[in-house]
Formats: sequence, C-alpha cells, structure tokens
Amino acid sequence: MKVLSKKNFLKLAALLLLYAVVQILINTRIINPFYEITLALICINIILAVSLNLVTGFTGQFSLGHAGFMSIGAYVGAIINMQMNSTAGFLAGLFAGALAAAMVGIIIGIPTLRLKGDYLAIATLGMAEIIRVVFLNMEITNGAAGLNGIPRFTNWTWLFIFTAAAVILINNFIRSSQGRACISIREDEIAAESMGINTTKHKVMAFAIGAFFAGTAGALYSSYFYFIKPGLFGFLKSIDILVIVVLGGMGSITGSVIAAVLLALLTTFLQSFTEIRMILYAALLVIIMIFRPKGIMGTKEITDMFTFTFGKKDKRIQ
Repeated sequence: MKVLSKKNFLKLAALLLLYAVVQILINTRIINPFYEITLALICINIILAVSLNLVTGFTGQFSLGHAGFMSIGAYVGAIINMQMNSTAGFLAGLFAGALAAAMVGIIIGIPTLRLKGDYLAIATLGMAEIIRVVFLNMEITNGAAGLNGIPRFTNWTWLFIFTAAAVILINNFIRSSQGRACISIREDEIAAESMGINTTKHKVMAFAIGAFFAGTAGALYSSYFYFIKPGLFGFLKSIDILVIVVLGGMGSITGSVIAAVLLALLTTFLQSFTEIRMILYAALLVIIMIFRPKGIMGTKEITDMFTFTFGKKDKRIQ
C-alpha cells in the first residue's frame, strides 16, 4: 500500500513529465547534439555522485577509487557491446559491467574497509590505479590506445531509466534498516558495534552497491561516447566525482543531483572562456565552499524542506 500511495504516484508523474518534456525538446532539436552531450554527462555524473555519496556521505568511508569501478563497467560493457552489436548486447554488457564492478568492490572492500580515514582513501586510490594499469597492459582492452568504434546504444531513454533507478534504489536503501545501520556507522562506528551492528558487513555492502552503480555509469559512458582509454579513469576523475558529492552535501541525495546538474551547466557555459575556464571553475567552487561549507543541501533532502514548510503552515493554522 505504501508503494501505491498518492505521494509515490505524484513522484512517478513528475518523472514521466520530465522524461516527456526532454524527449520533446530533443525531437524538436531545441536541445541540439551539443547540449545532448551535456545532458548525457549530467545523467552519468548523477549516477556516479549518488553512488559515491552512499559510500562517503552516508557510510562515512572516504573513497578515492570510484573511477576504477567506473572503468570496469566501461570496459566490460564496451567489449560485450562490440561483440554483440545489438540492444541486447548493450544491456548484457551494462549489467555484466555493473556486476563485475560490484564483485571487485566486494573483493577489495573486505580487506580495505577495515581501514579508516586517510588510510582508506590511500588504499582505494591505490586500488583504482591498479585497475587502470591492468587495463593499460591488457591486449583485449587495446592497451593505452583504448577501444574505438563502440556501438552507440545509449540515448536519453536509457540514461533517464538508469539515472532514475539509481537515485530511487539508493534512496530506498538508505531508508531501509541496512541503510540506517550504514548511517549509524558514519555517526559513531564504536557505538554502532556496541549495539550489535556488523560494521564490516555493512561497509562492504555499501561499497558493493556504490561500485555496482559506478559500473553502470561506466557502461553508459562507453556506449555513448564511442571511445574509452585508461587515462579517462585516472585520479582526476575520482576527484571530479568527489567534488560533486562535497559540493552537493555529503549525506544528501538531492544535493548530489543538484550539484551534478550545476557543475555540468557551469562547465558548458565556461567553454566560451577557454583560456581562463579552469581558473573561473576553481574560483567558483572556492566561493561556494566558503559560504556553504556543508555543501548546497548539507545533509537535507528536498522532501525535508517541503515537510518543514508544510509543518509550519499547519502549526499556524492550529
């Protein structure tokens, strides 16, 4: 009955309306191919940011290896996609890439997630570099030259479906008992352990789910941009994803979505200022973090703001 509630129907209607409006704008060429690329990057960055926020923002595990999981999804998805060259191959590659990333996340997470703070960040960074070097030296991935001519099956429909699925599923996980356990680990790991929570199990679970959706984003990326190489998934890519999470608010799904949209639009707008683009980009980030050190949303969601507003109105009426 909760699934069939009026609030959920309104959310579904809003999502379908968003999809229909954007599809109409694409069909009428109001959103031209250049802006379609920006739209694709927004969707991919939302998936990456929301999945990293689960690990870093909600579970409190400082990870710098998200680009490594993205690269696993991108390469596995691209190889299967190139061999099958069909929509079924695209979907098979996408899920295979996501599952491969999740498996690697579990294998790496079991030993590394016993670490904390800076040590965990260094370990996950090293893991991402190992993955990058492995792809750099494998024959099937074409080494440093990368894979070219990947069939393009990613479009607005698939981007919307997987972005909405990532946001909804991760949000539901956070609201579940396992998600609450992850939040308790972030707040106080010792207290969580004393209450009987298996902290290692829940940290690995969050890490695996984050890796799964990072792999999904990588597979979507490879099928949209035709070409991938190991250099695209280096240390700077992990930092880019982390910037979105911190800017939006560590512990806020809504914040990750808003920050991904804002940074993509900001990058597109600054394309006209090629010489000083990165200076302006960095300066704006510094200014935002000075005035909003907890990020745009902090740890709040947009639903919390509406609840607070309606609560105040109801109180005044009484």
